[in-house]
Amino acid sequence: MIDRTLFEPYTLGSLTLANRIVMAPLTCNRAGAGLVPSELAATYYRQRASVGLLITEATQISDRAHGYQDTPSLYTPAQIDAWRQVTDAVHAKGGKIFVQLWHVGRVSHISVQPGGTASVAPSAIRTQTKTFVDNGFVDVSEPRALELAELPAIANDFRQAAANAIKAGFDGVEIHCANGYLLDQFLKDGANQRTDAYGGSFENRAHFVLEVVKAVVEEIGAARTGIRISPMSPANGISSSDTQVQFNYLVEQLDALGLVYLHVVEGATGGPRDVAPFDFDALRKRFRNTYLANNGYDLERATSRLNEGNADLFAFGRPFIGNPDLVERLKSGAPLAAFNPATLCGPNPNQAGFVTRYRARGIPSTQRRIDGYALG
Repeated sequence: MIDRTLFEPYTLGSLTLANRIVMAPLTCNRAGAGLVPSELAATYYRQRASVGLLITEATQISDRAHGYQDTPSLYTPAQIDAWRQVTDAVHAKGGKIFVQLWHVGRVSHISVQPGGTASVAPSAIRTQTKTFVDNGFVDVSEPRALELAELPAIANDFRQAAANAIKAGFDGVEIHCANGYLLDQFLKDGANQRTDAYGGSFENRAHFVLEVVKAVVEEIGAARTGIRISPMSPANGISSSDTQVQFNYLVEQLDALGLVYLHVVEGATGGPRDVAPFDFDALRKRFRNTYLANNGYDLERATSRLNEGNADLFAFGRPFIGNPDLVERLKSGAPLAAFNPATLCGPNPNQAGFVTRYRARGIPSTQRRIDGYALG
């Protein structure tokens, strides 16, 4: 076994990362009017710039990609300018930062859609989940199925958002294809019941994802493009009947496109790793570039996996919320600040915001508590 450490530098495409630790996307809900990142965002990411790679909170690619209150976007000049303040702050501290590009699909509500119209999805199937708007949780709205003629425009929105990201100073982008959002909806037959070239077989269901990835790669290059997937996560009511074969195929296609990294949520997002049987090592074997492992990692587990040669980078989420100096604490063995749901990000430093998940745990609906984490 090779004796490696998470604290050694790592080459990611043309970038040299200070270490192998990555900050996972963590929703902050601090975007102001016009869905522009606030000044707090620059402070927040700058404080965590000692990590090898920062991945921002999920960021909308268009006005129709929007599903949650106070989440940032990257399609207007004002949004680009605001993000540039963030990237400048991170780079001034020697950090590296990718932006996660997001379209929520059916996980939305008419109150945040242009003109109060229906959200869009591969098929008109409403999911049994909630979103956060007007300072409260509400059931998502009924979506409508996307027409074939609409798909190229969405792929182009991803392309333009990637171009905007480079203009804003980001080192690269992560395409959000996880957690039951639009691209994940196309992949999985619980949400995709189309009968055209974008539905049916696992190859057809991967079609739109690959079109989006190709559009982004054509715009900014594979060396600046990563992707996040969550094969087994039931987040936002997503499900699939052929997950292993589906993702084995998808990862083979992504490998052929030369993406700089594959970010894999191993198990349920923010939950158990063993939610259902799945061979994650099979994905690793199919992807020649950087494998970024996510879900439930601590120093011991990440180091063991690294030395086994089964992953290259490791995403930490919750610990970064209360420990902006997480890398230094892990390296020195210093204790970590305890996770406190009451201090999750919100519109200002003294106001807790929403978290993207909640579980009933058998408690009556009127008494449900929100689980304390924010994951993009």
